[in-house]
Amino acid sequence: MSRTIQVTFDAHDPAAQSRFWALALGYTIPGPPGVELADGTDPLEAWVEFLTRIGVPADQHNSRSAIEDPDGDGPRVFFQQVPEDKVAKNRVHLDVRAAPGLDGDERMAALEAECERLVALGARRLRRVEPEPPMEAGFIVMTDPEDNEFCLD
Repeated sequence: MSRTIQVTFDAHDPAAQSRFWALALGYTIPGPPGVELADGTDPLEAWVEFLTRIGVPADQHNSRSAIEDPDGDGPRVFFQQVPEDKVAKNRVHLDVRAAPGLDGDERMAALEAECERLVALGARRLRRVEPEPPMEAGFIVMTDPEDNEFCLD
């Protein structure tokens, strides 16, 4: 029997990381338990209201956040606040499939367009690896707003 997974990121700012990755992956930020969010309601603001109402101290309101695949196919991604800085290259990273089914120049153009979109959201571009068929299709290496490395693939 296979298992489902949750991907967990250590973060200084879980709310900001969840906003970035929700936009990057097309995921949603779930609302608090038992709270029905009206259209256009910011789920993170709803969480602050919920946490305040149940007595969670304000300094703990940004201690965690999560995003979920609205289709239910991808893993849940959880962000937990940690005090320490990231000091080395991450040993596990995400490959964001931004050009499925595309090859060559068309693939790289799609990756470049996605790279530009993510840079505007706070990501940083590190380098581009050119296609070298048959083994390498090409990809772009990036970092998220807290310098976690990922690839547009």
